Amino acid sequence: MSALESHDTMVQGPAAPTFAEATKLWAKIGLLSFGGPAGQIALMHKELVEDRRWIGEQRFLHALNYCMLLPGPEAQQLAIYVGWLLHRTIGGLVAGILFVVPGALVMLVLSSLYVLYGDVPLVEALFFGVKAAVLAIVIEAVIRIGRRALKNRVMVSIAVSAFIAIYALNVPFPLIVLLAGLTGWLGNRIAPALFSGSAHGKDGIADSKGAVDLMFERGELAHIRPTKWHAPRTIAIWLPIWFGPVLLIWWLTGSASVWTEIGRFFSLMAVVTFGGAYAVLAYVAQAAVQSFGWLAPGEMVDGLGLAETTPGPLILVLQFVGFIAAFRHPGSLDPLLAGSLGALLTLWVTFTPCFFWIFLGAPYIEALRGNKALSAALGAITAAVVGVIMNLALWFALHVIFREVHALGLGMNVPVFSSIDWRAALLSCVAMIAILKLKIGMLPTLAGSALAGVLLLAASG
Repeated sequence: MSALESHDTMVQGPAAPTFAEATKLWAKIGLLSFGGPAGQIALMHKELVEDRRWIGEQRFLHALNYCMLLPGPEAQQLAIYVGWLLHRTIGGLVAGILFVVPGALVMLVLSSLYVLYGDVPLVEALFFGVKAAVLAIVIEAVIRIGRRALKNRVMVSIAVSAFIAIYALNVPFPLIVLLAGLTGWLGNRIAPALFSGSAHGKDGIADSKGAVDLMFERGELAHIRPTKWHAPRTIAIWLPIWFGPVLLIWWLTGSASVWTEIGRFFSLMAVVTFGGAYAVLAYVAQAAVQSFGWLAPGEMVDGLGLAETTPGPLILVLQFVGFIAAFRHPGSLDPLLAGSLGALLTLWVTFTPCFFWIFLGAPYIEALRGNKALSAALGAITAAVVGVIMNLALWFALHVIFREVHALGLGMNVPVFSSIDWRAALLSCVAMIAILKLKIGMLPTLAGSALAGVLLLAASG
């Protein structure tokens, strides 16, 4: 390549991916998206922003901020958003579906094993090792996202305040988001330099443009500009897609059937699940155990444990609940078939709204990217989310390394140090060294931790 050609390549910037290239990457992310939202967002940031430069840092964070405001799994919604930016509606559909399908299939198999065999020693040992690696992945995510979002002491203060609010004071996640956004909006009026959207990532990546940004400048992304018919058309298409199966099931089985209850209840959850799986877990557990009688006490925690060790959103724990509910109330169907259909219905009403929220709102969010007050508010929300992810990392650490935790009130837990599991602590430390220090990839670390978990549990009896 001549010097002139090399210069032209640098000026043109990164090339836009083909649909096949994007599909391949979404499949890879779906298979490797362990670690909950923190690990999943970090994985997407590494693949999309750092390695391939398909999207610039600022546009990535702008999209993430919007997804954080929505109910439902923010990592999957971010995948839909970026897929939509790159390849219109079909790109968003492929990205969102591939993000969920691998984990959903694994969760279906594990749910079947759970109801048929209960504790499976080999599976339990594999998950024991995977959890240790997932903890390292989540901690890396906190470091990675924090390094880019916490640009100054003000942003650090917002993150710390959010952590204290959710961990020590049990402040609801939506209220934290609202207060952070208000702080950013007011801060932009008082000290705009501290709340500007600029960031300083390593190697200048925060200021570089990705393929999407360059496509927009060349006028190739007309679909991201809202039109007067965009909202009515999106609502007319996606609301029937969302509620059509629920209404059909109600018509076929009646209002008191387990199928109608699943469709109605989890459709409601899709609207109110701000803050992810952990935030909604208590409400779902109360309703599933006390109101509907679908699960026994403690089984909800088992379901969350399964969801934590599968790829995909942690909100897949709801799929486990839907499976158990239908399995135990199969009617004339085979219980396993009924459970599978219950899981499928739960998946439909949980994840279909994610596509609706993105396809409806993303064009308007893109149109507001130049609004400094909005950018400041969303930047403060990102800083607050770092604090929330820190809380999730701590929660995960407590439940991976310690067998018991002590509640101090207001939802704040501290470890019972006498209950430390030295095997989990050892595996977690080794996984952190592998990922943070030795820069070993996620997949080798997960595989090595899973094998080590089997060997450790076998050696200790």
